[in-house]
Amino acid sequence: MRIVDFSTRRPVTILVVFIAAVVFGAVAFRDLAVDLLPEITYPSLTVRTEFEGTAPSEVESLITKPVENAVGVVNNVVRVVSSSRSDTSEVTLEFGWDTNMDMAALDVRERLDLVVLPDDAGRPVLLRYDPSLDPILRLGLYGDEDLIRLRLIGEQEVKRLLERVEGVAAVLVSGGLEEEIHIEIDERRLSSLGLTSSQLVTRLAAENVNLTGGRLQEGQTEYLVRTINEFERPSDMRQIVIDPARPDIRLEDVAVISRGHKEREVISRINGREAVEIAVYKEGGTNTVTVAQAVQDRVKTLDARLKRIGEGLELQVITDQARYIRQSVSEVLQTAFIGGTLAILILMLFLRDLKATLIIGASIPVSVVATFFLMFVSGISLNIMSLGGITLGIGLLVDNSIVVLESIQRKREDGLGIVEAARTGASEVGQAVIASTMTTVCVFVPIVFVEGIAGQLFGDQALTVTYSLTVSLLVALTLIPMLASRRFGGAPRDDVPEHQRSHIARVVIGFVSFMSLWLVRIVKWIAQGGAYLLLGILYLPSKAFHVGYGAVTTYYPRALAVALARPLPLIGATFVAFAASLLLIGRLGSELVPELIQGEFYVNTELPPGTHLELNEKRMELLERAAMSLDGITSVYTVVGSSNEQGGTAGELRENIGQLTMTVAPPTSQ
Repeated sequence: MRIVDFSTRRPVTILVVFIAAVVFGAVAFRDLAVDLLPEITYPSLTVRTEFEGTAPSEVESLITKPVENAVGVVNNVVRVVSSSRSDTSEVTLEFGWDTNMDMAALDVRERLDLVVLPDDAGRPVLLRYDPSLDPILRLGLYGDEDLIRLRLIGEQEVKRLLERVEGVAAVLVSGGLEEEIHIEIDERRLSSLGLTSSQLVTRLAAENVNLTGGRLQEGQTEYLVRTINEFERPSDMRQIVIDPARPDIRLEDVAVISRGHKEREVISRINGREAVEIAVYKEGGTNTVTVAQAVQDRVKTLDARLKRIGEGLELQVITDQARYIRQSVSEVLQTAFIGGTLAILILMLFLRDLKATLIIGASIPVSVVATFFLMFVSGISLNIMSLGGITLGIGLLVDNSIVVLESIQRKREDGLGIVEAARTGASEVGQAVIASTMTTVCVFVPIVFVEGIAGQLFGDQALTVTYSLTVSLLVALTLIPMLASRRFGGAPRDDVPEHQRSHIARVVIGFVSFMSLWLVRIVKWIAQGGAYLLLGILYLPSKAFHVGYGAVTTYYPRALAVALARPLPLIGATFVAFAASLLLIGRLGSELVPELIQGEFYVNTELPPGTHLELNEKRMELLERAAMSLDGITSVYTVVGSSNEQGGTAGELRENIGQLTMTVAPPTSQ
């Protein structure tokens, strides 16, 4: 084969090519995005419209049906599902898996602009269900401060600092108490003075202004003029004149002004203490692990600042997606390393030749590292599916190299020279190696064209297996013959004629030759020492292995002769085993992906509609105390009044919904 001839004639070129591939792969591995699973995009859009103070029947007739009629004719819509509740209308559009969701969203927005809705209805909001929209970090802020001040600290200190972290898209604060100024009107006093509530509201709006007043030029200087008269404290509101015709009547005469808080919609608790939740969302396309680590570093600097602000303030990490991603990716990488090491040791047991083992073992790291470069070019992230594909491919990587090297060794035993044996042996099995690799690739490549969630999940795995096998095929046809055709450990040659050398050149060349010779000898001694050490470690396992393997090679021909002499019993036993395996298929469970144990347990509750928030909180407190009494629970986080469904931007606020999250200590059996 020409590629084999080229590799044996141009060893330096082949070596440089693979060194470059390894370097590019190492750089790509550093820049690869790290995620738990491949990016999954659901082809669905939800149109949510708020219409306060309306019953479900009115919402359906005034909001839901007009929206359905408008967006139901968008291209590639498979199904339209609507839900009409009190104050809220939701219309969900399901598209085909090959739909461009960005263009579909534009089409839906254009259709919504043509819908005529009631004046009191809110503007329709378009939501996309996407698990990547979940917060990568949830932090809990709690302490001895009151809930109003705790909420202010979360919004003014923690939120502002975390929003500056590179890669953070948004930081949302929930829980605690939002400060609000309450004006309690004395209706009897107000009516006795001949005033109305609308007059009072108009005067408050007129006094609380922050408006632009245009520009003022003075010489070469231009000034921006603004009217700033905003209320900063309740005392600023007490002296407001309600009726300009009667300046002696002020707001404090007809109302009581006090500081208060908004009506609670969400209650957050950490280990039995009320807290403020801070959810951190990352920007699209950014690395989850990198952004989460940057936020964690910023949180460490916040701890000292919070202690100066108030006594007992603590900022605790409740959930961290990056922790599970790091653990999963690290375990898969360790498994791949262990698998590669075991593959090399098994080769050593079979071949009993250090040079052949090292040549074949070189195909594993070269193929894997070069695969990282192809993954980077294809936009594949490091996740448990892609790394699982690499781990799966490690066992297949050495097959091609073993076949090629065995053919070269057989040609050497036939008496051919080292270069000719490498060229002839690799060329002889080249077509067979290509055919066997392509048959394996043809099994995985069609998965890329599968539609739906399965295609998005297993597409990365299929591509990584294909890339690794393709690179291993190139290694077997180029790098393996090149290494097999070289003699290692020889002294460097010097082909420059003596009369063409100057005295200085002879000294330099002699010194370089001397140092090169000793360097080669040192490397050779180190390699031989390592080889003797490895052979010493594997001496007893190798003896035991070859005793067992020798017994197998001795008795296998006899067993084969017996099987060939009695084919009917063998066929019958095979048929019975096959039929028994078919009966067991029905007992096997079926899941899209294996169950992931992340050290957390979630308990979701939903009480009857109309249940008040305080009653729901009392029920969740019972669950909270029961969870905290369990062994191995490190923290318990409770949210009352929010659905916390995945893919939502802010969650659906309902007083009858609760969620409890328990974190398990690492040593505890799960």
